[in-house]
Parts: sequence; C-alpha cells; structure tokens
Amino acid sequence: MVIEKKKAALQNFESHFRISPKSEIPPLLPSSPASTPAAAMANKLVSEMGLPPHLAHLLAARRLTTAKDVLSLPEVELMTLLDASILTARAAVSHVSEFACPPCQTALTLLEERVRLGGGGRLATTLCGLDEALGGGIPLGKLTEVVGPSGIGKTQLCLKLALLATLPECYGGLNDRVVYIDTESKFSPRRMIEIGQKSFPQVFRQEGLAQKMAGRILVMRPTSLSDFTKSLEQMKVTLLQNDVKLLIVDSVAALTSSENERGTTGFTQHPLRWALSFLKSIAEFARIPVVVTNQVRSQSNDDGYHYSFEVKKMGDGDGAERLESHLVAALGIQWAHAVTIRLVLESHSGQRFIKVAKSPMSPAVAFPFVVESSGITLLSDKGTNVSGPEITSIRCQGQNVLGLTF
Repeated sequence: MVIEKKKAALQNFESHFRISPKSEIPPLLPSSPASTPAAAMANKLVSEMGLPPHLAHLLAARRLTTAKDVLSLPEVELMTLLDASILTARAAVSHVSEFACPPCQTALTLLEERVRLGGGGRLATTLCGLDEALGGGIPLGKLTEVVGPSGIGKTQLCLKLALLATLPECYGGLNDRVVYIDTESKFSPRRMIEIGQKSFPQVFRQEGLAQKMAGRILVMRPTSLSDFTKSLEQMKVTLLQNDVKLLIVDSVAALTSSENERGTTGFTQHPLRWALSFLKSIAEFARIPVVVTNQVRSQSNDDGYHYSFEVKKMGDGDGAERLESHLVAALGIQWAHAVTIRLVLESHSGQRFIKVAKSPMSPAVAFPFVVESSGITLLSDKGTNVSGPEITSIRCQGQNVLGLTF
C-alpha cells in the first residue's frame, strides 16, 4: 500500500513537468506583473518618452505604444508600417532605444548595487567552494559554459541548477521559472526528483510545493540547429512577458554534430554565431543566468591555443597501463571567447574534478567531486590552483573522445 502511494505521488509530480517537442513553445502560466528590468524596458510607453511630436503622433497612429512594439520590427517593416522614409524609421528606432535602454553606470554604482544585492545577483550552486570562487554562484546576465566528456556529470549539474532556480528564496533559490532546452533527451524528471528529495527533503515534504516547482520548468526538445534557432526567436517574447529566471541549453554542440553528420557543415557556422549572439543578449537584457553545456573533441594543430596534444601513461595498482587523453572544448575559439565563465568537468588521477577554467572574478582552480544521489558533491571546498596548459586542456582518464575505453 505504501509503495503504491509513493508511485502515485511520483507520477503526480512528473505530470507537472511541461515538455514541448521541437521548437514549439506553449505559453507559460500567467505571472505577476512584470518586475524584471527586461520587462520594464520592453513595456515603456512611447507616449512617455518625450519623442519629437511628429514622430510620437506617427507611432501612436499606427498603435505602436511600447518600446517592444517599435524595437521588435525590422527597419524595412517599420518603414512600411509608418508609410515613411527609411530615415524616419531609423530615427524612431534611435529615439526609442535611447529612452528604453538603461543609463550608463559608473564603477562605483555597480559596486554599490553588488553590495545591495549581496554578491551582484547570482544563482548559488550549493557547492560552497565553487560558489566562493565564482563570487557567490552562477552570475546573472552572463553566459556560463559547462564543458566535459560524455558521462562526466554535465547534465547532473544542469538538473541541480534547474531545481535550485525553482526553489523558494528562503531556501536559496530564485523562486521562479526555468526554460530547459534538452537537445539530447537527457532531461530526467525522476533523476531531478531524486536530487530534490536527497538535497532538500524539507521542501519535498511540504504538500504541493514540489509539484509547484515542477510546473515552473518548461522543457523543450529541438531536433536540429534550425529548430533550435526558431526556439530562440520565439523565446524572446516568452522571456520578456514571463518571469523566467534561468535558461539552460544542454547542449548546443550536439545540434551542430547532427548537422555535420547530415553533410551540411558549411551551413552551420552562421546559425551557430547567431545563436551565440542571441544567447548572450538574452542573458544581458533579461538579467538571467544562461548555462550552456558543451562537448569535447581531440585537439588539432589549427586550434587557437597551440598546446601540444599529450597522451600520458598512468600506472595503476595492478601494473596495467591506462591512458589519459587531453582534449579541448568543441565549437571553437570564437565560442570560447564569447562565454564569460567556463567550467570544465574532467577526470584524472582516479578522480573527477570541476575546474573554473575561465572567470573574470577567479583564478583557475579545480575541485574534486563525486556524483551521488543528491547530485554533484564536492569532496573538498578548498580548490587547487591550475596553471599553464592545464587551464585549457581537458583530461579524460580511461576513455577517448568517442567514449571508447583504452
């Protein structure tokens, strides 16, 4: 009888996850009035911007009442709608942009804001050593990359972050919605439930709260790079009109790999660059953390880093030899420059490590970790400094980039 009740509760919880195939984005549940900076800017009224009278009358006559109405239209379409010249359309965009965008800030005001927000606005990972290295957790308004070989724990970290974002603020969460783009069908409601029950039993014991959290996670599953870009295009309005506090993409590299397998390599670079630019703009404009996972590949001579490919022999206790493969992140140097934070998950010396390989607020440092029923757990909050080629290389003990055991 007890087992049957547990099964019923589990099915009830899982039913609250909303999974959308391909690029379809169902509308999110109605939210409270827009309170985020992004929504506030988008909904600024044109009539309150002090525009030149002729321009204000022209926009009002065409029912373009908010900043979003004007700025979401291409110049040519806006010109046609206003029945005016391209110069008039550009003047409208220029004036509305000037009034809608936030004013410039000094370094002092940014520092004061960071103190007021207690760390500058971050999503804590609950991994104390990592959070301390990152200045409090995954930063809002930035693009954070999690890269590593298959099976190392990237999705486990993403599931934990998605769960944390939906937690009430009194438990360290953001108490809001999450968009989880699952390109490899690795999102597991059951695994998320297990992580939640083990990590936050006090929350999952409260009747109805776990179901409420599950209802805040929208899972999308695009099957191609074109589906993914369409998803992002549709997502702009979703993020503006709803209180989405975290966007996860797991992973972009999988989409580009599938395109390459179809023999369309030459057409993937532009959509990928567009997606990268759009993800960064979403993070900055909506002031939310955007977390993207990336895969690994073997290093080649034309890489921008020019570190030699190394294969090192490691002896184990039985005298047998194991090999350690040095890899690099996929998607290339342009992607590497674009991300603000790069977290590398790797394996060497019989242990898994999570490494802060790139961060504007922390030196390169690595923490040993294990994957348990409660998710990723650090074995020590005291990190080990990393230097030289080890910062960019990704070690994978016992398997190569294709996942074959040595």
